Amino acid sequence: MIVLASASPARLALLRNAGLDPKVIVSGVDEDAYSAHSPAALSLVLARAKAEAVAGGLDQGVVIGCDSILELDGRAYGKPASEEEVVERWRLMRGRTGRLVTGHCVIDVAAGRQAAEVATTVVRFGQPSDEEIAAYAATGEPLGLAGAFSIEGRGGWFVEGIEGDHGNVLGLSLPLLRDLLADLGYAVTAFWR
Repeated sequence: MIVLASASPARLALLRNAGLDPKVIVSGVDEDAYSAHSPAALSLVLARAKAEAVAGGLDQGVVIGCDSILELDGRAYGKPASEEEVVERWRLMRGRTGRLVTGHCVIDVAAGRQAAEVATTVVRFGQPSDEEIAAYAATGEPLGLAGAFSIEGRGGWFVEGIEGDHGNVLGLSLPLLRDLLADLGYAVTAFWR
């Protein structure tokens, strides 16, 4: 059994499109209760906390925990809490380049083993006008999304390009997940449905 410790519809869709059918158990971890010395380290701390919270309630299975953060000028930007924060964030991001970091933690519950790592993808933001930013914020799409954008939705209009793993920007790097499963002794094909 493979378990996704995330409420993210994008992560679930990515795994399903890649041949897995994970059970979803949301961790309930309070992300604001954690800190770290860098955005990448914070994403890994949160991914581990989420995976461990879910694994703690299971006797068996493989649990996947992830957390994504946008890093801009060395500062961490998580999920915006309001339309106003979305507007402020996009005014800061437009025309700039950031790094989307996603911590991944995989736990083999029965064996009591885990593997964890961070994936990084460079994101080049376009130059949306103030009116476009306000309209995007009003859709509600960027709320609850790391970095206040989604490349597979309306936010895709305002992302000029990415360097690195496309899936990582959606919240999960399939190549990295494959490597972490291998570190625990699993071939990803064993989980294909």
